Amino acid sequence: VRLAESGGGLVQSGGSLRLSCVLSGATFDDYAMGWVRQIPGKAHEWVSSISWSGKTIDYADFVKGRFTISRDNAKNTVYLQMNSLKPEDTAVYYCATGGGDMTAIQALAINYWGQGTQVTVSS
Repeated sequence: VRLAESGGGLVQSGGSLRLSCVLSGATFDDYAMGWVRQIPGKAHEWVSSISWSGKTIDYADFVKGRFTISRDNAKNTVYLQMNSLKPEDTAVYYCATGGGDMTAIQALAINYWGQGTQVTVSS
């Protein structure tokens, strides 16, 4: 299984970015998907998860109302739309899966990680 993220970059505070992650090497809709981030000097932290069908979604409190996760099973792709970005959102964002159970991602019981994409929000 390979996960490949794209879409990171530099944006001003209040701006938006959309991250994408393509899964290859496996059947995409066998997997719940999610996003995890790592702020410099800190541990990984769970951001959001989506079930294999897309019908169940969960967010960390610090992104609720600002970030939206979605998936397109026909394209083997999961997205993270990030709006109203803050400087404290600056981090490396990783696409991740723990298998079919979306709660595994929240628990950071990750089987597969992407390479990460840098998001930098300037004040």
